[in-house]
Amino acid sequence: MKSFKTKLKLNNQQKTILAKHAGVARHAYNWGLATCIKEYEETKKRPSAITLHKRLVAEVKSINPWYYEVSKCAPRASIKRFRQSI
Repeated sequence: MKSFKTKLKLNNQQKTILAKHAGVARHAYNWGLATCIKEYEETKKRPSAITLHKRLVAEVKSINPWYYEVSKCAPRASIKRFRQSI
């Protein structure tokens, strides 16, 4: 078996963009977790990934303009992976 080790050589702008994407994904994940816990305590049901994403767009993106600085796929993928893990 062979393996390859690859290192990305990023400039400062690319490092900043990657950090922003990671930050938005982390925020969306934490928001999704808190929302699921709260909703489960109230209704004993877990919201679907689609429902969480719609609520994220309606509630969170409007008050956090930095969400628009990154790809829309970062928070969506984070919520989707979060829902698959529980």
